[in-house]
Amino acid sequence: MSTRPENAPASPPKPLAECGVVVLGGCAGVGWEAAAQFAGQGARVLILGRNDERGAAACARLRERAPKADIGFVRVDATIAADAVRAEAQCRARLGAIDVLVCTTGPSVPPRLMHNIAIEDLQQRIEEIMLPPLHFVHAALPAMRQQRSGAIVVVASDAGKIPTPGETMVGAAMGAILTYCKTAALECKRENVRINLLTPSLISDTPGAALIFNEPFSAKMFEKASSMAHLGVADCADQAAMILYLASPAARRMTGQAISINGGISVA
Repeated sequence: MSTRPENAPASPPKPLAECGVVVLGGCAGVGWEAAAQFAGQGARVLILGRNDERGAAACARLRERAPKADIGFVRVDATIAADAVRAEAQCRARLGAIDVLVCTTGPSVPPRLMHNIAIEDLQQRIEEIMLPPLHFVHAALPAMRQQRSGAIVVVASDAGKIPTPGETMVGAAMGAILTYCKTAALECKRENVRINLLTPSLISDTPGAALIFNEPFSAKMFEKASSMAHLGVADCADQAAMILYLASPAARRMTGQAISINGGISVA
């Protein structure tokens, strides 16, 4: 029997200060900055990652930034469906409800041309990018639909929009994330659950940027991209500010959108 509350009224979007926020990949980079900005608004924030020590260190840095904030860490390997389901339930129990979900996970290897990628590596590389946001969004949606409110923001990549040499696997995985989230946005809009995406290119001062610039091919590729960012290479604060906007009541009419904050590198 369906538990879809067809006739229940939609809940109005909450101010960020009243939200329970979950950030998958919140121990560093864009995820950490978004968590810090949510905490600064007064939201209750749980950051998720795979390592307890990194989680504790990230929480300590968040408390320095927002001393009065309610902050916690939940360990999860979101490449595993059952672990994502377990972590979502744990987060919901601690927060009472998940009002905002942010997914900011990404690849663990730098871009490489297709002929330099072993066929045996394809599945692992694509799954490590694609599965964490898909699993966690899938785990979070039933409760959001039941409560008839929720905002989800997934950080993907311009590679999912624009075919880019060196990003065959990243593009394939990000394209799947884009299509999943846009289709889910259409399916969930009547329950007042909104799903939007950010599709950045290069983001400065992140673990991903360090990974890219440590390898000659990817460094050269992104140096060229940086030269095209005439408005400046985007940083974590740029992305986090848009995440907060998309999660806020100000964006209550927006869903299924993929927004690129990339300094003008591309306009797709």
